[in-house]
Amino acid sequence: MTNLIEARGLTKTFGDFTAVDAIDFHVVEGESFGFLGPNGAGKTSTMRMIGAVSPISAGSLTVLGLDPMKDGPQLRSRLGVIPQEENLDLELTVTENLVMYGRYFDMSRSEIRARVDDLLEFSQLTEKRDDKVEALSGGMKRRLTIARGLINDPDLLILDEPTTGLDPQARHILWDRLYRLKQQGVTLLITTHYMDEAEQLCDRLVVMDKAQIVAEGSPSSLIEEHSPREVVELRFAVGVLEEVSEQLDGLAKRTEILADRALLYTDDAEQTIHEINEAGFEHEAVLVRRSSLEDVFLRLTGRSLVE
Repeated sequence: MTNLIEARGLTKTFGDFTAVDAIDFHVVEGESFGFLGPNGAGKTSTMRMIGAVSPISAGSLTVLGLDPMKDGPQLRSRLGVIPQEENLDLELTVTENLVMYGRYFDMSRSEIRARVDDLLEFSQLTEKRDDKVEALSGGMKRRLTIARGLINDPDLLILDEPTTGLDPQARHILWDRLYRLKQQGVTLLITTHYMDEAEQLCDRLVVMDKAQIVAEGSPSSLIEEHSPREVVELRFAVGVLEEVSEQLDGLAKRTEILADRALLYTDDAEQTIHEINEAGFEHEAVLVRRSSLEDVFLRLTGRSLVE
């Protein structure tokens, strides 16, 4: 399998500030690879270096076999980039947005026309082809942005927070479109704040925190490595949790006390609940769920808000 991206000791600095601190990773052709991390972790700086719009400060980086610093124009012609913020031309129609973008890549009119028809069908926008973009829903605009990023039939599609701001129905439609791209062999590079999205779309991912990679693997392997199998969530009446928090220690592999509930991480939720009941804890509600990528993410990066 071919590595489309290889990074070794990749570093990005801005004066005395280190945004990306000597990270190593690779992306294999045809896979969907994710970057997770809180704000300021270094995800955006890494993506900008991959996209050949920001020079590296140290280390090495090859993308599609090219050096982003030396071969920027050639590399950018083979990339599809889906920005987080919409930058469609609202005054143009759906078709006109695609045609105009195709011209940036020196595509012929016949090539553009064929690609537009295919992409409108793929993005389920054929019936909207002559509508002004301004009148589209948020989900339609996002699908159009992705279609526009595919106009040049890219070897690598970079998606920055692809479903931010969309309602659940629109998110799932977009997931379906991205999954179809993956089935077609398109290599996807995704940053997202949605843990369920990462679990759905990513074959592998890295978790970044404070400019470094703190974990790497498939979603399932990361959950298995960093969190017990199940989580027991206990809710107590106001004021009770503070009184019993110390007594909960030892009932599970790991216990986390939050403002409104206690989380007990365990490999046997049934046995843990039995021990809780035997100890006589007067909880208001109990919920059992499987460990998720979000549990892993919060354990590795913390629950504190990063501005």
